[in-house]
Amino acid sequence: MARIDISRRAFSAGVLSAGVLQAVPAFAQAETLKVRLDWTPWGVHGAIHLAQAKGWLAGAGLNVDVQDGNGSAATVQFVGGSSEFDLGHASLATMMVARSKGLSVRAAAVFARQGDIGCFVPKTSGIAGPADLKGKKIIYTAGALEAPFIDTFLAAGGLKKGDVELVAVSAASKASTYASGQADAALSTIPFFLAAVADARPSNAIRFADYKLEMPGYGLLAQESTLTGPKRDAVSKYCSIVAATWKYIYDGHQEEAVEAIISQRPQARLDRKVLRGQIDSLQGFLDTAAGKTLPFGVITVVDWDIAVRTLSAAGLVAPESKGSDYVELGLVKPIELQAARL
Repeated sequence: MARIDISRRAFSAGVLSAGVLQAVPAFAQAETLKVRLDWTPWGVHGAIHLAQAKGWLAGAGLNVDVQDGNGSAATVQFVGGSSEFDLGHASLATMMVARSKGLSVRAAAVFARQGDIGCFVPKTSGIAGPADLKGKKIIYTAGALEAPFIDTFLAAGGLKKGDVELVAVSAASKASTYASGQADAALSTIPFFLAAVADARPSNAIRFADYKLEMPGYGLLAQESTLTGPKRDAVSKYCSIVAATWKYIYDGHQEEAVEAIISQRPQARLDRKVLRGQIDSLQGFLDTAAGKTLPFGVITVVDWDIAVRTLSAAGLVAPESKGSDYVELGLVKPIELQAARL
């Protein structure tokens, strides 16, 4: 890992080295990439949209088409099962499950090293952990990432499924169902959910990761053939720019990210406050103990070895697999963000 263990300062400053990607004139031949997102617009897409808005992608000679998605699982399948998309932005734990089932995909960059799945409860409920959920009505989505870990999460509090009332709802209706008070708790993605229900039903989130359910969060993935083929350099540029853009955002430019999302998805009628809350919430999931000294986006195999143990215990990946089986190292490099020269 020494070859990618560079400081955050050097990474964000764009040190002058062989790894720095220089801006190119706008009239140069652009490399094209097509990216599918995990969902309709929300805060986790901040760097993707801001990099476009700032002209940093064009400055690196990239022409990128970004399309919204309808779930991480669908995005992983689209990227891994066809040639329509070069990259996907999705839950990388979901990608691990798909790869274990034979889909030829790997992680190219990770922006949330810590898994973001959790249990939401009203702030006034007095519920502090899984043991306090006995007798409570909990909503979840059957096909979502939280479902395979419900038993383990409840067991951490000495409970079984029979000790709670579990109700499956669609991903699209989960937030509104919980916000209207139709359930005592909900299982979902913390950065998305917590901000979405903040006004209607202020809540606390109990992280699955705090109960040894550790797995990667959001990042970029691609087919193995893309990562080893002619587009590898373009993919590396894109991953590096998005990573550097996240660094820029958390250096005090969160509102610029909010504005970029809204301006690029005007038809979505997005709530500025919710987007900002999602971006702020995501910051708490950027690092793990192994990754906190690494620059944004850079993958550390230690985290993925831990994720294999978590996912294999739930029967989702092969227990004999290794973290390195699921990742492509060395794609995220130091870069100086520059707009295209006219």
